[in-house]
Amino acid sequence: MASQTNSFDIVSKVNRPELENALNQARREIDNRFDFKGTGSRIESGEEGLTVFSSDEYHLKAMIEVMETRLTRRKVPLKALSWKATADGPKGTVKREAAVLEGIDADKAREITKLVKGLHKKMNVVVQKEQVRVSSKSKDLLQEAMKAVREHDFGIPLQFTNYR
Repeated sequence: MASQTNSFDIVSKVNRPELENALNQARREIDNRFDFKGTGSRIESGEEGLTVFSSDEYHLKAMIEVMETRLTRRKVPLKALSWKATADGPKGTVKREAAVLEGIDADKAREITKLVKGLHKKMNVVVQKEQVRVSSKSKDLLQEAMKAVREHDFGIPLQFTNYR
């Protein structure tokens, strides 16, 4: 019987349709809520991220809270958004931008590699563009690695794919 190598990939992806659904639900709630009437509050989304506009800081924070509630209900991880500082927007409004984090950058990949290699020397870890592949002959070692990666906070949402 030939020895078989098992592997899995660690990726960081955001389910874009679920993100858009959550943003649409938040937009509808903001449009219908009495405390947001006449404030010019709105959410704009694009490929790289989203921008939240409102008339003042209080309404901006309330909008972000509504949006985070909707994201949580749709199972979109809040770690997937990287918020920037509040800035002045057009016509006396305030705005806040958020970038949608996808892919594992080189620093995070090195951190993941170091953690997994520290568990057991018989595991191979390879960084492939924006994902990390972990392979080993033992499925138990791979499950141990998955558990360790789940328990460690890397500041980005991580998923496991291609479990073979």
